Amino acid sequence: MLARTIMVQGTASHVGKSVLVAALCRIFYQDGYRVAPFKSQNMALNSFVTRDGGEMGRAQVVQAEAAGIEPHVDMNPILLKPTGQASSQVIVLGRPVGNLSAREYHNGYAQKAWEIICQALDRLRRCYEIVAIEGAGSPAEVNLQATEIVNMRVARLAGAPVLLAADIDKGGALAAVVGTLELLPEEDRRRVAGIIINKFRGDLKLFQPAVDFLEAKTGIPVVGVVPYFEGFRVQEEDTVSEETLRRSRTSSRREVEIAVIHLPHISNFTDFDPLEDEPDVNVRYIGKGTPLGRPDLIILPGSKNTIEDLVSLKRSGLAGEICRLAREGVPVIGICGGFQMLGKELADPYHTESSIPRIEGLGLLDISTAFEPEKVTTQVEATVTGRGPLLSPARGQRVVGYEIHMGRTRLGPGAVPAFHIHRRSGEAVDCPDGAQDEQGLVFGTYIHGLFDDDGFRRQLLNALRLRKGLAPLEQGGTSHLEQRERDYDRLAAVVRGSLDMGRIYQFLGLPGPKTRGSMAGAV
Repeated sequence: MLARTIMVQGTASHVGKSVLVAALCRIFYQDGYRVAPFKSQNMALNSFVTRDGGEMGRAQVVQAEAAGIEPHVDMNPILLKPTGQASSQVIVLGRPVGNLSAREYHNGYAQKAWEIICQALDRLRRCYEIVAIEGAGSPAEVNLQATEIVNMRVARLAGAPVLLAADIDKGGALAAVVGTLELLPEEDRRRVAGIIINKFRGDLKLFQPAVDFLEAKTGIPVVGVVPYFEGFRVQEEDTVSEETLRRSRTSSRREVEIAVIHLPHISNFTDFDPLEDEPDVNVRYIGKGTPLGRPDLIILPGSKNTIEDLVSLKRSGLAGEICRLAREGVPVIGICGGFQMLGKELADPYHTESSIPRIEGLGLLDISTAFEPEKVTTQVEATVTGRGPLLSPARGQRVVGYEIHMGRTRLGPGAVPAFHIHRRSGEAVDCPDGAQDEQGLVFGTYIHGLFDDDGFRRQLLNALRLRKGLAPLEQGGTSHLEQRERDYDRLAAVVRGSLDMGRIYQFLGLPGPKTRGSMAGAV
C-alpha cells in the first residue's frame, strides 16, 4: 500500500515551508507513523552527504532527522547548487551531472528529471506510511507553470492535499494568499485544502477577523496560525537568515568573539550553528560593509564558487584585513572552500567552478589547490593530528564529518596536515586532511561538521579562552545532537498546538495518532 501524502506550498520563498514540513514530520513520528520528507527539486548551497556518498539538500536532512530516520537522496532527488548568474550545478540522486543555465534546465533537462522524481517518490511511498512533501517558491509563478516539477505537478502526481503557507511577519499575507489562489488554474486551486498563517506575532483574538475574511473570501479553511517562535533553533535551508545577520551586527558581552566571513556564495553555513549555541560565544557574520574588528577567531566558510568569492574578498578589502590580523596573531580557520582560499594559489584549468583559470590565494598556508571535474562526496572519520595552541588540546581525538569538494590540495614544506582520515563512507583509508602553519594559529580542513563534536568544539573554544587569559569552561551537560532533538520536539509542540491536527489527519484519510497520548505536550 502506498503512503498517504500531504504537501506544504507557499505564497513565496522563505515563508517557512521547510520548517513546517519538519514539524509535521516530527508530529507524525511522535504519533506512531513511519513518515519521510520529500522535495522533488531543491535549490540550495547548504547540502549534506549521506552514508553512501550522495549529496542532498540540508532541509530534507533536517526533516528526516525530525522524522527519526536516516537521510536518503530519494527525499531530494534533484538538487540545484547555484554557481553564478542564472546557472547551477545539477545534482541528480546525489551525484553531479553538470552545470546548466536556467534556460537549459527549464527548457530541456527538467522534463528528464521528472521521470527520476516520479521514481524517487514511488520508492518512498512504498517504504513509509506518510510522505510530507515540500514545495518551492510559489505555485503561482505563471511563467513556470507549464514546466515546473516541484509544486502542483508533484501534488497531482502524489494525490496530495496542499496546505498553503504565508509569512505574516513580512506583511501582506492576506493579499499573498488571495493572489496566489487567484493565479492558480481551477484544478490546482481545488487541491488547496487548508491555509496556514506562519510567523505570527500578536494577539490571536485580534487576528480572528482576518481569519474569517480569508475563509469567506476563498472558501478554504485556515487550519492554523503558527506563532513566530524563539528560544530554539531549526537549521536554515539555503542562506543565513536575516535574523541571524541582524543579531550578529549587535554588540554582545559574551567572552569569545568569532567572525565568520559571509561569502557571496557561502555554503554549509550550518557548520557554525553549534558555535552560536555556546553560552560564551558570539558569532558575527561579516559581509560587505560590516566591520571585522579584532575577533578572537576568524573562520572562512565553504563556498560553491571559491575563486569568485576570493575575488570578492579582495575587492572588498576583507582579504587584506584578514591577512593583517593573521600576521598579528589572530587565529584563522578555513573550512573547505575557505581552506582553499588560505593557500598560495587556486587553479581551475577545467573551469569547474569559475571562468578564472588561476588566482593567488591569501598566502596564509603553504598549499596550492587545483579544481578537477570529479566531485568528492563522502562521510569521514578522522583523528586530529595538528599541533600548536589550537589543535594540540584535541590531538589524537576522533572526529566525524563529511566532505563536499572538487578541489585537490597539495601541501608545501611549510605546512603539515591538521587531521588524518581513517574511514571514508565506511571503508578504511589512510590519508592526511587539511593543513596548518608552523605556528599552529592558521589551519584548514575539508571536513564539514567538525564543530558538531562537543569535545572538539569545547577544546577549541577553551584554547581561545586561554589566549585571552580566561579560565576554560567545562563541557555542557547537553550534547549538540541531544539539543537538536529537543528543538525538534519543541518545534512540534508549537506547531501541534497551532494547527488543527484533527482536520489535517482528515485530509490524509487517517484516523489520527496511533500512539496513546501522542506526545502532544512534548517540549
